[in-house]
This record gives sequence, C-alpha cells and structure tokens, in this order.
Amino acid sequence: MFHADTPPGQNEQSKQNEQNEQTKPRDAFFDNAKYLAILLVAIGHSWEPLKGDSRVLQGLYMVVYSFHMPAFIVISGYFSRSFDMSPARLKRLLTGVALPYILFEIAYSLFSRYANDDPHQRITLLDPLYLTWFLCSLFIWRLTTPIWKLVRHPLPIALGIAMLASCTPAMTDDFDLQRTAQFLPYFVLGLVLKPEHFRLVRRREARMLAVPVFVSALVFGYWAVPRMNASWFYHHDSAQEFAAPWWVGPVMMLAMFGCSLVLTAGFYSWVPSRRTWFTALGAGTLYGYLLHGFLIKGAGYAGLYDHAWLHRPYGVALVTALAVTAVTLLCTPPVRRVFRFAIEPGMEWAFQRDAAELARDREQFEQRVVREKVNA
Repeated sequence: MFHADTPPGQNEQSKQNEQNEQTKPRDAFFDNAKYLAILLVAIGHSWEPLKGDSRVLQGLYMVVYSFHMPAFIVISGYFSRSFDMSPARLKRLLTGVALPYILFEIAYSLFSRYANDDPHQRITLLDPLYLTWFLCSLFIWRLTTPIWKLVRHPLPIALGIAMLASCTPAMTDDFDLQRTAQFLPYFVLGLVLKPEHFRLVRRREARMLAVPVFVSALVFGYWAVPRMNASWFYHHDSAQEFAAPWWVGPVMMLAMFGCSLVLTAGFYSWVPSRRTWFTALGAGTLYGYLLHGFLIKGAGYAGLYDHAWLHRPYGVALVTALAVTAVTLLCTPPVRRVFRFAIEPGMEWAFQRDAAELARDREQFEQRVVREKVNA
C-alpha cells in the first residue's frame, strides 16, 4: 500500500519521533480533559430527546453544545502537531481514523436500519451518520495539517474558510464538509497552541474567573432559548438554511467562535492537572464516543424516552447519571480490549515496510548471526 519513496533520513527521524512519543509519559491534564469532555458529549446526547419540555434544560443544552466539541477538537489539533505525512503517521491515520470511520458508518447504518426498522436507511460512506462525522472531519483536518504548519497565519485563514462555509448553502453534504469547515478553526487553534497556553488557563485566577463566565453563559442560554435556534451550535448548516440573510452566517460564526473559546478556556481551567481515578480513562475516550451512540439511539428506538416521568427533573437526573456511568464504563480497559479490533486495529499485514526499516532489520539480523558465530 505504501512505497519506499521517502528519503531514508526523513524516515529515520520520523520513526525516532514516533518512539519518543510512545515512551513519553502521558500528561494527566489532557487525559482528564478528554474524559470530562466526552462526558459532556454523552450528557448532551442524552438530553436531546428530553429538552423540548424544559426551558432550563434547553438552556443547559445550548451552553454544553457551545463548547463540548470545541474543547475536544482543540485537544485533537494540539496532538496532531507532529503529523508530517510520514509512512508511520499515515498508517496510524488510516488504521486509527479512516478504518474506524468505515466500520462504524456501516455499523450505525445497519443499527438504524434494523433496530429502528428503517428500510430506507442505506449504507453510504459519503454521508456520515450520527457520531461518525467527527472521524471523517478528523481525517480531513489531519491530512491538511502540513498546510496549516506551512502558512504564516493559519488561524485567520481557517476562520475565513469557516465564515465562507457558513453562508454557502450549495456546499456539498458529502463527507459532512459543511461541519468540517465550520469546526476547522478549533482544530487549527489546537495546532498553533503551545504548552504554556494551557498552563495559562490552569492558573488559579483563570479558575476563579471561569465562575462568573459560566454563570453568565447559563443566564444567556436561558434567555436565548426562545430567541435562537440551538442547531447553530451543530455547525451543520448555512445561514440561508435557517432562513436568515447570508451575512448572518459569518457574524454568527465569529460570535460563536469567541464564546466557545471563552467557555472552553473556562472548562480547561477546572480540569485537574494531577492524576485522578479517571485519568486512565482519558486514553479510551474514542471508545466512549463511538460506542455510546448505540445506547442513546437504542434507547430512542425502543421508545424509552417516551415515558413522561423521564421528562421531569428527577427523570433527567437519572438519564444524566446513566449517561455518565455508561460512557465511563465504555472507556475502561476491558471494553477497549473487546473493541480494539474496530477502533485501534494493528493491520501491519496491510502495509509495505519501507526500505529504511528493511535495511535496519537486515543489519540487525547480520549482526546477530555474526555474534552467534563468535560465541560458537
């Protein structure tokens, strides 16, 4: 699948970087942040069928949706800084992003077709279904990483692309490009951030400032419920598709980007920097993300959300607790071992070994033969 056309020196440097990354200890802050962000994703999805009856819950839903995916995407961009189109990284992109996208796109399509008794549900890789849009977008974002590392002002360019997308209703729905373009600035922001930027928001002053910020956000969310369509936060449509003038799209894009960054910074400020009981779960957040959708959708298909008592405060609290428990369990090592074949497959058999690696293995084999002869 890959050919040995990369200069040996570049291969060696890439492999050295890869080894350094694997041996470098994980930062507890980022694992904690990923776990807490995926909790918010699951909570938001569990609230969606219930929010129609409560203005308070709709306001909470809008606040959560304004920053939970941006917080996750910024970290994804931050950890994509080393992507350099080397064979090793391309292999990881294919096995860790592209293949899970294909498998879960098929799985969600079949699940919708048979569990929901929907004979019109087709399997198509062009139209990401439910949660799979993130894998599709991540694949595109990561492939473009070398471009963002090359240009002088990547974030303004990414914002410009997002603003143009927000007023382009003719943009194709294939591969969810509208959402990919509108969430692009958060990924690019992660690429340009440095460790000191995260240390800055983790200061005590930032944690204290985050309190009035979130209080204000909750008040604004409650006020905005009857005045604003929460679908703006999905970044899935253009302004014209909301029956708004074209210029509203770029304005809303900039406004939401600013608000999302402030709330994301506040969220990061509250994330523990030390190791906690859930730190290890941060390595399995993709499992929790991809698998919890079957539980949410399955509950909907089974009509569980139709029970009136679930729409009352204690019912919402129960659903929230179940969502938190379920996504936590889905991030645990036993679940990861079961589903690793689909989310983190090795697939070494599918790739050609590059010339530098073959030469190194041959040299090591010859040295071992020489040592055995000497010892004999």
